[in-house]
Amino acid sequence: MRPEILFPLFAPIDTLKGVGSRVAPLLARVAGGDKVRDVAFLRPHSLVRRTPASLSAATDGQVMTFEVTIDEYQRPRGHTQPWRVRVSDPTGFLTLVFFGRFADQLEKRHPPGAKRIISGRVDDDKFGRQMVHPDYMVEPAKRDEIPELEPIYPATEGLPARRVRTFALEALERAPELPEWQDGAWLTRERFPTWREALARLHHPETEADLAPTSPHLRRLAYDELLAQQLAMAQRKAARRREPAPRIAASGTAGRIQADLPFAFTGAQARALAEIRADLGGGERMSRLIQGDVGSGKTVVAMCAMADVAAAGGQSALMAPTEILARQHYETISGPLTDHGVGVILLTGRDKGAARAEKLRALASGAAKVAVGTHALFQDDVAFDRLELAVIDEQHRFGVSERQRLQQKGAAVHLLAMSATPIPRTLELTLYGDLDVSRIDEKPPGRTPVATRAAPMTRLHEVEARLHEAVKAGAQAFWICPLVSESELIDLKAAEVRAAELRQTLGAAVGLVHGKMKPADKDAVMADFADGKIAVLVATTVVEVGVNVPNATIMVIEQAERFGLAQLHQLRGRVGRGHRESSCVLLYDPPLSETAQKRLDILRRTDDGFLIAETDLELRGGGDALGLKQSGFPDYVFADVLGPHRDLIAAAGDDARLIVTRDPNLKSERGKALQVLQELFDWKAGLGLRDAG
Repeated sequence: MRPEILFPLFAPIDTLKGVGSRVAPLLARVAGGDKVRDVAFLRPHSLVRRTPASLSAATDGQVMTFEVTIDEYQRPRGHTQPWRVRVSDPTGFLTLVFFGRFADQLEKRHPPGAKRIISGRVDDDKFGRQMVHPDYMVEPAKRDEIPELEPIYPATEGLPARRVRTFALEALERAPELPEWQDGAWLTRERFPTWREALARLHHPETEADLAPTSPHLRRLAYDELLAQQLAMAQRKAARRREPAPRIAASGTAGRIQADLPFAFTGAQARALAEIRADLGGGERMSRLIQGDVGSGKTVVAMCAMADVAAAGGQSALMAPTEILARQHYETISGPLTDHGVGVILLTGRDKGAARAEKLRALASGAAKVAVGTHALFQDDVAFDRLELAVIDEQHRFGVSERQRLQQKGAAVHLLAMSATPIPRTLELTLYGDLDVSRIDEKPPGRTPVATRAAPMTRLHEVEARLHEAVKAGAQAFWICPLVSESELIDLKAAEVRAAELRQTLGAAVGLVHGKMKPADKDAVMADFADGKIAVLVATTVVEVGVNVPNATIMVIEQAERFGLAQLHQLRGRVGRGHRESSCVLLYDPPLSETAQKRLDILRRTDDGFLIAETDLELRGGGDALGLKQSGFPDYVFADVLGPHRDLIAAAGDDARLIVTRDPNLKSERGKALQVLQELFDWKAGLGLRDAG
């Protein structure tokens, strides 16, 4: 039940004055939600200081305020031309410019000879100094209606910024004083205002510094939001740990499988397996994530855990987001497991009729101990005899309900998630605060380093010529085209043109995958590439994480400066997976910015994904530097965790864990206030949409 104190903030947006059926959807679009709270949380993006002056001091590009006399009107000669109004004061004159069909009412409201206060942006034009559509034009008696400082809010067509500000200020008036949920010592140390004071300063900035994310009131609001999220995650983690689960011991089967592998585990792999086994043997439900670069050996670690489960009589399911990835996992683990008596099946959407029925019987009877597959694994007719471990590859690619449906195929199923997107340690809590994290940060021996070179787009023909020679010698290559325009269709057209040009110059089989293709069609092209039927694969989207084509030894990335550093590293990881020497060519449009130059330089120097992710964060700061929006990264209202609020994440995580340890049911006075905080931000432990695991 939402606390009564929050009712005014969670009232519908159309309860604000002046928000009717036409305005409500426009305001909801600007605010990102349809509640009064969403409008109260709107942030002004800039501050206009209106400087009173005489016309002789009018300055191009400045927002200024003048007291003037209306001299004369110049009517337009045609419908497309504006009205021009000459105004003056004792020091000079200015032209006001008005477009639109209501301009002809101006003369009635502001007749020649009348004195007016005008305020707006001054522009020097070929017609002289002018002001297009003044922000304010009022009688001198109403000069108080023009604020000297005016915060500017986001707007949309049909809803100007000034009206948005009116609604935001009314929403602020509805915001009550709320009980303090922050720790007193932390408040004093950070010099935070109260929540209500912070929100009021958000809407009444006094200087540009008040708009900065480093201002005390914005840091307070950001920390509140992070604490609400971290507390929900800590509660979920604690709830899972309270849930009893089967105790599974390390097995001789897994030991023999590991001994038979043609390589020895790296120290990081051995450490990750030990951490997983400690969880499985603890009697509590495991929720663990293995983070590691492409090719770091996550799947074989998971395979050993599945062998332990099978030896104890249980079953495991490994779910991948695409059929091609599921097949790759099946090919990796089915041989070693089957050789040691562990039955493995592959279940995808392609399985039909008798073949599918046979696989379902093997799962239901327990004859198959491991199932590898796609979304097909959690369909209603799939039943397990004793599912005890769910392994989810690239878990952010699945919806929460999909992950839960697989886990619900058994009782207290252990969860092991895998991700090939390295996340900086400072951001781990925001994405994986309710999971324990194992890092595989060593490369297996024998991986061939990828030679990385950068070249300007002017050398494109040289690159094509070398690619031609390599393809003739039997090599395969990826060619990545960026998403650079606002129109996907334009991007697609550019990629189609590139694919057609490569077909002409290379005289080889060239395939194309892009975001508009149906998943089955994309899988078919990828499968042809993996089977060697296609020599060069042109792609507009990031090629599937984990796709393994050992024969692919060349990666060409067009306009590499437009990609994030971590994204470039992920793409480079598509090659160098076999024993042959591999190369990555980063084509760029000169001149490079300093940041782009640093990105390309570090790619040439290292292939450590975690170091690259940290550097990406340092270089790019805010925005979506790491492509994290595609990695299930939360949508924050106030917190900028890729930029100036990174230091608040660990503090919020520590505070949340302490709260859950001391007051797990939030029954203390602070606990009750924290319940209000969680409701305020919709971060609650049981809220499925926010569930990371």
